[in-house]
Formats: sequence, structure tokens, C-alpha cells
Amino acid sequence: MERNMLLRIDLDNTERMDEIEITRNQDERIHKLFLDPTGSHLLITLVSLETLYVSRCSRKIRPLPKWRSHLVDSVAWNKFAGTEASTGSVLVGTHRGMIFEAELNSTEQGLFGGSPDVTFRRVYELEEDGEPAPVCCLEMERIFEGRYLVMATTRKRLYQFVATGSEGDTTALQGLFSRYLNEPPSFLEFPAHFGYSDLALYTPKLRSSPRAFAWMTGSGVYYGSLDCGRQGSLLTDTQQWTYPTDLSADHKHPLSITLTQFHFLLLFPDHLSAVCTLNGQRIFQDSYPSKFGHLLKMVKDPIKGTVWTYTDNAVFRYYISQESRDVWQMYLSLGRFDLAKEYCKDRPECLDKVQTKQAEHYFDVGKYAESAMYYALTHAPFEEVALKFVKAKQDDALKIFLCKKLGNLKSEEKTQIAMLVAWIVELYLNRLGELRDAGESKISLFKATREEFHKFLAQNRVKECLLAMRTRAMIYNLIASHGDVQDLLFFATLIQDYERVVAHHLQQEDYLGALEVMAKHGNDKLFYKFSPSLVQHIPREVVRAWIEMARNGKLEPKRLVPALVGVSHGVLAGDLAHHALRFLEFCVEELHVPDGAVHDALLALYAQHEPTQVLPYLERQGSTIEQVHYDPGAALRLCVENGLSRAAVHLYSILGQYEEAVDLALQVDVELAKHNADRPEEDDELRRKLWLKIASHAVETGQDVQQAMACLPNCHLLKIEDVLPFFPDFVTIDHFKEAICSSLQDYNQHIEELKVEMEEATESALRIRDDIKEVRNRHGAVGAQDRCTSCGFPLLSRGFFLFLCGHRFHADCLAREVFPHLSSAKKTALDELQQRLGDSGTPAPGKTRRHIHRGEDEGSTAADKEQLSREQLKQEIDDIIAAECIYCGDIMIKSIDKPWGRG
Repeated sequence: MERNMLLRIDLDNTERMDEIEITRNQDERIHKLFLDPTGSHLLITLVSLETLYVSRCSRKIRPLPKWRSHLVDSVAWNKFAGTEASTGSVLVGTHRGMIFEAELNSTEQGLFGGSPDVTFRRVYELEEDGEPAPVCCLEMERIFEGRYLVMATTRKRLYQFVATGSEGDTTALQGLFSRYLNEPPSFLEFPAHFGYSDLALYTPKLRSSPRAFAWMTGSGVYYGSLDCGRQGSLLTDTQQWTYPTDLSADHKHPLSITLTQFHFLLLFPDHLSAVCTLNGQRIFQDSYPSKFGHLLKMVKDPIKGTVWTYTDNAVFRYYISQESRDVWQMYLSLGRFDLAKEYCKDRPECLDKVQTKQAEHYFDVGKYAESAMYYALTHAPFEEVALKFVKAKQDDALKIFLCKKLGNLKSEEKTQIAMLVAWIVELYLNRLGELRDAGESKISLFKATREEFHKFLAQNRVKECLLAMRTRAMIYNLIASHGDVQDLLFFATLIQDYERVVAHHLQQEDYLGALEVMAKHGNDKLFYKFSPSLVQHIPREVVRAWIEMARNGKLEPKRLVPALVGVSHGVLAGDLAHHALRFLEFCVEELHVPDGAVHDALLALYAQHEPTQVLPYLERQGSTIEQVHYDPGAALRLCVENGLSRAAVHLYSILGQYEEAVDLALQVDVELAKHNADRPEEDDELRRKLWLKIASHAVETGQDVQQAMACLPNCHLLKIEDVLPFFPDFVTIDHFKEAICSSLQDYNQHIEELKVEMEEATESALRIRDDIKEVRNRHGAVGAQDRCTSCGFPLLSRGFFLFLCGHRFHADCLAREVFPHLSSAKKTALDELQQRLGDSGTPAPGKTRRHIHRGEDEGSTAADKEQLSREQLKQEIDDIIAAECIYCGDIMIKSIDKPWGRG
């Protein structure tokens, strides 16, 4: 400030200001101030060639003795090594072209504090035209892989110093300039100058590598990028922008420059201009009123990014916001589409313009595939874009465009999806046709295109579209019109139309291929439909597939029976019959299938091809009609037709036709007839009749008296007198001697048994009579305090019942308790009796008058009859409701599984 006062302001607390007197010599002028990026260290250079130092934590101005006799023009701070207590190794440029390495320490040592300059040594010297030149600017950066970059400018030269050091070296820059002592560094030179220059770097973050530079020269602003990975010079993409031409003669030279991401700011004595680094156009200008004086300097806060300018009388601050708002348009005009999209990705309408422009550019230069990809991302009219590619005969690019558009459609837009899928399929088929016609020269491309086509069809969105019936039929017609069977089969498989695939294999007589498709997908409907055709040609393989599917529960054996109906005689039919029997036996023996159709089919095949297995099968199934799963009537017809008599006898017996069974068995085996004669165990009359048939057969066929008599011990229902009529008259009694004696003995034994039974019955009757007499004499006493067991009220209040067990009930209470447990018949009878009793209790008026006019005897007789009838009704009602005690009789036992309580 004026009078060499230093004013320090904390921007976080602007009310507190700190004033420090630099020097009391008012004639001493300040040359420049240098503040490190963190605001911890400040250097003050005086015109008198003296440099002063003050730290943020102190108000004491401390001189730097080692810096005397040097007029400092520039300082390069060490952003990586500097701390609040130490600056680390920094570079200092003087007015006489010398570069020093220095280090300052803010810690005060000793009684008088000591000197803060720890190190100060010369490392290099810059020249112009053989003479020392002022070091106008110094910038030091540590880039990746431990490389260091120092950029220094004079009035018309820009020097670069690049060296590799230790990654952990944060205290010094030893050796950085040593390599350039014998080999001068590379530099750029512009002849025109106005006595000074300024250099600005753009760094996104404080401790990151610089991205760009801007050098203010006498000819204009030299701007470019910094590629830290290059060898040699790091400057790339350089270009020079001239200063604005509308400046007056007095203010045509800028004072300083500051660089942002997309602009450089030029400070003139009366205004500030912002120029875009992309096109060199001035986009902003801020003029200062004369009352503030001339502008002197411009600096940029490396941490917050704000820009500061000051005059003799004021300080100004600029905030940079939305700097990249219109950058995309500039990149777009330069044809740098990727960068244009990067800076407008948050604005869809701008992004669409960029992508449209990029698509048009690629189309104009003949990059149709890239053009199609970007056109698909834009909102350009679909018809116009598609027509452009059609006119240019670029089917591949059109296909790319359509595929991209298909991916951008929503799942609800089914019509658009179907249209695009059909169009893309048509393009693929046309391309495949062209490659197929080209012959062997295009065979690899043909295979690749076909694989690409198949992948397209297998996409989820496309597959969902193809499953629709209309789209499926349309695609089928398209593929069929090009005659490509392989693609047709792939498409049918893809949409799970296996029926068409199997039908194709059958048409080509590829039976194993058809069976493989059916077995692979495990579709039971395919087996039911195509098994009749396949089993005629490859029975072994088909039956093997059947067994596997049935074992896993994927087939119903009864639905495969129609495929076995065609089994007939012959060599091929015999082989088929063998495998059909194998499948049916598997179903019956292992799977225990109960379906009658399966059992009937197995029995039919047994009867035709393996008759010896019929009877064992029938016996395994059971001997009653409830146990068997086949149709006994149909089985009987088969056995009769094929002469299987024993099996027919078994079936007659199952059907309950025992007479037919015995008649047929007598034609085959008498023992079989005897076995079946005992089958009707509950019908003694029928058993007797059947055994008489056997005895009669024995006499009629062989005149065998012994065999006929042998029937008597086998059936206790037959007597000697039943068998005798079958024998002829000439048979002597000697043949029946033993049988007659045995029969007489049986009769005698039976008479004895009847005598014993009669004696036991007589004794039982006597005991019953004694019990009845005893019961008649039994009685019970009822007192006034006794209560009904059911309702709990006094028992003598109305009619009651007293049981031998001791329980007592009112008549109506007992009736109410017993009624729910009576059978339907007894409930009905009880209702009728109670109704009749109620009707007889009130005499009709006519009957009363007749009683008056008749004689006394007649009236008495009618009254006695009526009284007798009422007593009978009451007795019958009592017999129903009072037959037993409800708590001690059978009713309680039968209701033991019922819940307690009254429902």
C-alpha cells in the first residue's frame, strides 16, 4: 500500500485486517510481491536490490542477506514440497538472467531470530543475443514418473528444462540444470518484444500436471498443450493468436496473462479481455473507469481459480462460471466431435446436434458404417436417413442403422420393432444370397455373416418379437422365399417350433435326427405326435427314448399306446413287437402304471407274440376283478380267439362266471376245475353245483367210480346220495361201501352234536326264566329330594323313569336326550306314536254324544278300548325311549368318539 504498508486480509474473515510496515524509508520503492499458492510465504523485492520475507504466522519482516544485490523478477514455487514452515526448494529468477535454487524457513531460531534463507545458490543463467536477459517468468512442475519441468521466459525466449529425479525428492532440484551446462536447453524465440513477457500454465488441480500453457510475447499469445509423456519438448498443438486489433496506440501492449481451461485473459492498462483458446475470438471485455487509475497486474488463485486485478486505487476479483457452456459449438465447428459431445452430454438437444453433424460428416467422407451408428443415436427423421443409405446402396450401413434403432426402441413399440426386425432379416438374407452366389471365394465371409445373422435372431428383444404369431409367419415366408433350409431350421429351433424341425427331418428320412431333436428338448407332445412314424423305422432307439422320458416322468405311457397299434406279423413287425413289449413291461413292472390301455396293449401283444406269458401275467395281476388293471372281457375274448384255455379259465373265474370256468377247465384239467369249483366261497349252493359237474364229468368221461367218489371229501356239501344218480345201474354196492359207511358215521356224529346243542339250549332257557322272575321282583325307592339326572329339577314334579343302574330322568328329559341317538327309522316311528297319542287324548264331539244315548255297558266298553289303545301307545313309546339308560347303555358306548357337551 501507500507508504510501504503491507495489508493482509483473510478472505474467510474480511473484518480482520493486518497491517505491517515494510520499511520506514519512504523513498524505498517496492519492485514486486511473490506469494506462494498456499498463502504461507511472501517475498517482497525492493528496487534497492533487497528482498524481504514474511510468513503467514508472523508479522515480522525479515531480510534475506543471501539475496542482496539481486533484483528478483520471478519465483517458481514448489507446490509439492512446500509446507507452512518451509518453502522447500524453489527457483528464483533475477533481472540479470540468473536462476537460483533457494529454500526459506519461517521458524525463528536464536535470540534475534536468525535468517530465514536456508539455501541460495545459482543453478543456471539465461541469455539473449549473447547477453544476460531478465528472467521474466519461472514455472516449476513435477510431472509423473518423477520428471521435473521448468519453464522460463525472457523478453523474447521460452526455455524448457526437463529432467528425471527421485520420486520421493521433495527438498531440492539437484541435478535438474546440470545436464544443460554443456548442452544448451531448447528454446523458442520471437524477435518482436516490448521489454517483458508473461507465462501462464493451466493446471486442473493444485498438485496435478499442467495441461496447457500461454506465453505473452511481443507478437501475440503463443498457446499450446503440454504432453508430459513426450521425450524432448513437451509443447504440442501450438498456435499463435494475435492481440485484438481495436486497441489504441497507448494501450496496445498487454500487461499480464492468465490461463483458464478454455480462455486466456489479457490485462491491458484500461480493460481486461477474455479470448477463447479454441478459435482466438474475444468473447468478453471489461473496461475500467479512469477514476480507479491504470491497471497494474493480474494474478490467479491456483486453488480456488478466482482472478485478481488491481490498480493504484482498487482491487478487483473475477469469478469464472459456466466457462464450458458454449465450448461444444466451437469444438463442433472444428470437427472435434468427441470433445464437443463431452461438453454437452448433460444437454440432450445439443448432444443431438453434435451427433447429427458427426453422422453427416462421416457420410460425406464415405464412412457409412460410422455414419449409420451416429445417425441411429440422433432424432433425425428415420425415413430420410434410411433413404440416404438406400440411395447410396449401402446395405451394410443401413443394417447397422436399423440395428441401432432397434436397440433404442421401447418394448411397448411392438409395431416398430416388428418392422425393423423384418427389414433387418431381409437385408441379412440378401447379403447371404450374394455371398452364396459368389462361390468359394466368399465362403469365410459367408460363414461369418451367417453367424452374425444367427446372433441377431437370438437377441432377447428380437426373439420376443419373433414369438408373435404374425411376425413368425412373416419371417418364415421371408426365409423360405430365399430357399435357405439351414436358416429356416435355425429359426424354427430358435422360436421353439420343434414340430417343424422334426417334420423336416422326417421328410428327409432322417429319423435319427428327428429323434435327437425330440429327445434333446424333451417335448412330450412331439413324442405323442411323431412316435407312430418313428417307431416303424427305428423301434429300438425310439423305445430307448420312451423309457428314458417315462422314467423321468415326462411321458404318459397310455398316450403312446396308439403308436403300438400297428404291430402286426412279419419280420419288421416282429422286431417292433419285441421292443414294444419291452416298453410295456417296463411301464407295468417298474413304473407300475395303472392305466388299463397299457395293460390291454401288453396283454394283446402277449397273446399274439408270446402266448406263454399270458397266464403268468394274469396271475401276477391278481385273482379278483378289483385287483386287475386290464379289461377282463377283452382279455377273455383274446384268450378264446387264440386258444389260451387256461388263461380263459382264469378270466372266467375273475368275472365270476364259475360255471363257464369249470366247464372249460374240465376240458383241460380236472384239477384246474376243482380249484375253480371252490372259488365261490360264499355261495354254497353254487359250489355244490360245480362239484356235481366235476363228479358227473368223472363218471361220464371215464366211468371212474373212484374219481367220482373222491369229490365227496373235497367238498363237504356233497353227500353220497348226491353222487349215486350219476352211476349206471350195473354198478355194485361194493364200489360205495366205504363212502356209505363214512356217510353214516357223519350222520351219527351230526346227530350227537345236535343233542348236545339241544341240552345246552334247554339249560339256557331255564336260566333266562329265573332271571326274569328275579327282575320282576326288583324295585327302587324315590324320595322327595331326588332330582332328574339330566335337568337337575325335582324328580317327582312330573312323570319319570328309574333305571336299575340308579339314574333317574323325567320322561320328557329322557326323550330329549335319547332322540338324537336314535336311528332314522326309530325317530320316524317315535314321531308317529306321539302324534297318535295326542289325537287319541281328545275325543271327538260326535263320539261323546253317542256315549250319552247308549247304554252304560256299551259306553264302558268303548272307553275301555280307548284306554287300552292309549296304554299300548305309551308302552310302545316307553319301549323306544326307555329301552336302556342313556348313560350306562349302548348309546354311551357308541358315542364315545363324540365330543362332550350339548350341540
